[in-house]
Amino acid sequence: MASGLTPIDSQSSGGGVPGGSSFQRGVERIFLGPNGIRAGWRLLIAIGLFVVFALAIQMVMKHIPPLQAWQRAQSRTVFTPGLLILSEGVAALSLVLAALVMTFIEKRTFADYGWPPNEAFAKRFWQGVPYGFAMLTVLMALIAALHGFSHGGWALGRAEAVKYGFLYLIGFIIVAIYEEFAFRGYLQATLASGIGFWPAAVVMAIVFGAIHLGNTGEAAIGALSAGSFGLLCVFTLWRTGNIWFAIGMHAAWDWGETYFYSVPDSGQAAQGHLLNSSLQGPAWLAGGSVGPEGSVFVFLVLGLAAVGIHYLFPSKEKLFQ
Repeated sequence: MASGLTPIDSQSSGGGVPGGSSFQRGVERIFLGPNGIRAGWRLLIAIGLFVVFALAIQMVMKHIPPLQAWQRAQSRTVFTPGLLILSEGVAALSLVLAALVMTFIEKRTFADYGWPPNEAFAKRFWQGVPYGFAMLTVLMALIAALHGFSHGGWALGRAEAVKYGFLYLIGFIIVAIYEEFAFRGYLQATLASGIGFWPAAVVMAIVFGAIHLGNTGEAAIGALSAGSFGLLCVFTLWRTGNIWFAIGMHAAWDWGETYFYSVPDSGQAAQGHLLNSSLQGPAWLAGGSVGPEGSVFVFLVLGLAAVGIHYLFPSKEKLFQ
């Protein structure tokens, strides 16, 4: 079985002590399964650790006056590459630290969570980058063909375009690492060990979509498309064995949407976009306040992308049990 593909509950790590009182055995059955701590409890421990690390990092940041002054000066209506890098960086670091602690508790590795460090930014990542950008380009072309998108000319000079393009690239790689490792990495692997791969994938897709409803300008169709994107990402995990392709695909989609095509990303507008783009027409076409992810065409694009993944990465063996 390939790295990152062994279910977390597949190796024995205890499961109760023979004998003892009926109360003791009852408590053990609640917290322990045949192969150690039950998946649900491991999820709660990991989420608790994530919250603790995030609060600790934020506490440290509050004692850095220049950083606090810079944060207060940032716009509250649009996001900037600096805020994106900072906020997502804190979340990603908190998640990695929580997962690191869980590797000791569970006696696992990051590869067992679908994120093998030895494949970082290697072949799968660089396959995912053009794939994600091509997906978005097809979506924008479909909207533009029905006069729902206009690029409006350049919004930045050459130097500014390079600066913002690079900063958003860094920011969205961090976003992709955080979201993919969270929802298609640790949480997916752990929940799958308890209820199975695809049931876990569906649960994570629903949660991933629902979280997007917290974004300003987001709507139900945008949350549905985000959840569907999550299912596509988990399909790449199923076929490639890890989340690096999904990270590249996710980062390129977000970068292309926010910076290159300069349209709202899940309802959020950004400072420092490349074009003076505009979306017009009915919401079913252009997505309304959500942006292209609210267009009905997004589901066609995601379906075509899934077919492409099917042929690019044929199922040669049953990677997940």
